[in-house]
Amino acid sequence: MLIYKIFRADEWAALVRDGETAGAPIDVADGYVHFSTAAQVRETAAKHFAGETGLLLLACDSDALQDDLTWEPSRGGALFPHLYRRLRHSDVLWHRELPLSDGGHVFPEDLA
Repeated sequence: MLIYKIFRADEWAALVRDGETAGAPIDVADGYVHFSTAAQVRETAAKHFAGETGLLLLACDSDALQDDLTWEPSRGGALFPHLYRRLRHSDVLWHRELPLSDGGHVFPEDLA
């Protein structure tokens, strides 16, 4: 199953440069890298990244992260994937720009 991480451009650049990251400031503060499922990621963008430009959507395979991935309740009791180690560049299957249009982010049509 694919899971998704939204990064700002500078966070993505740091991951590419360093090969790994503890994540965004909220990830560092919480002690794990926050991910969302396909069903959750649009709400994540609206809640935590409203109006922000320059975002990237990263996709990772939850099976490949299995040993370090924990599913924990968050918004409304829904289970969210949390990575309890640094995110490695090699964990990312693909990344795409997440443009802002008419006040909302435009997600890839093939998001699954």
